[in-house]
Amino acid sequence: MKKVAVVGVPGKWSSEKLADAVAELSGFRCLVDPARVSLDLTTGRAWYDGLDLMSLDGLIIKKVGQVYSPKLLDRIEMLRYIASRGVRIFSSPESILRVLNRLSCTVSLRMAGIPLPPTVVTENVAEAVRAVQAFGRCVLKPLYSSKARGMVVTEPSPGLYEELVDYQASGPGHEVIYVQKLIDLPGRDLGLVFLGGRYLAAYARVGRKGAWNTTIASGGRYQAHEPGPELIDLAGRAQKIFDLDFTCVDVAETDQGPLVFEVSAFGGFRGLWEGGGLDAARAYARYAFEELGQ
Repeated sequence: MKKVAVVGVPGKWSSEKLADAVAELSGFRCLVDPARVSLDLTTGRAWYDGLDLMSLDGLIIKKVGQVYSPKLLDRIEMLRYIASRGVRIFSSPESILRVLNRLSCTVSLRMAGIPLPPTVVTENVAEAVRAVQAFGRCVLKPLYSSKARGMVVTEPSPGLYEELVDYQASGPGHEVIYVQKLIDLPGRDLGLVFLGGRYLAAYARVGRKGAWNTTIASGGRYQAHEPGPELIDLAGRAQKIFDLDFTCVDVAETDQGPLVFEVSAFGGFRGLWEGGGLDAARAYARYAFEELGQ
C-alpha cells in the first residue's frame, strides 16, 4: 500500500477526518502541520517532525492554515518544491496558488466567461467610491479570506470615502479594494463539489433570517440539495479552469441567472457531511490511492 500523508490543521474536523480516512485505507496516519515543515533547498530534503516527506508516495492537501493570509503562499511554495521532487500532491500546489488569492481566482473566471456578480477592483479610493455609488449596496472582500471573514457590507453615504480609506489601511489583503455588488440571494447559495474533475454532489447553505451571507459563522445551516444540469455544467466549467483534484464551486441562483462567487481548493467536506451524510473525506482518500495505483 502506498504511503500517503495529509497536510492540514491538527485538531480541525476536516483535516482530522481526512487523515482518519487515509489511515483506514493504508494503516498509516500522519497529519502534517504545514507551519512545521522544514525545507533544505541545498540537499533537496523536506521533513516534518522527523518524517522525510520525500519518502512519501503522496500528500493530500486539506488546509495550509487556519486563517487565509498571504503567508499561506509561502507554505504552498514549499509544497510546490516537494512536488517537483516526485511526490504526488493532491491538489497540485500550482493549481491551488491560482485560487488562493481571490483576485487571481476572479480574473481567471472572468477571462473564461464565467458569470460573476458585478465587481470592481482598484487601489484608487476615488474609483472604489464610484463603484459603490454605481452598485448600491456592496461587499468589500479581502483578497485572502474564507467564510466571509473580514468582509464588510457598505453602501453610498456621505462618509464613504473616509470609510474606504480606513478599510484599505486596515490589514493585509485590503490594499487592493475588491468591491462586489451585494446579490439578493433566495435565502441560500450552493456548493457544488467536484472530485477528479467530475461532479460528486452538492449542498445548500441556508442563511439565517436577516443575515447578508449564508455562512455557518453567521447562523446559516447546511442542507441537502440536488442542482439541475445547468448549474452542474456551469460549476463544471468554472472548476475545470483550475485543474484541482478536489474543489467546491460556490454558486448563487439569482433573477439574472446563476452566478459563481468563487472556486475553493479547501471547502466542501462539512457541507456534504452535514447536508446529506456524504463522506467526502473517504471519497477523496480512495481517489488519491486509485490515482497512485494503490
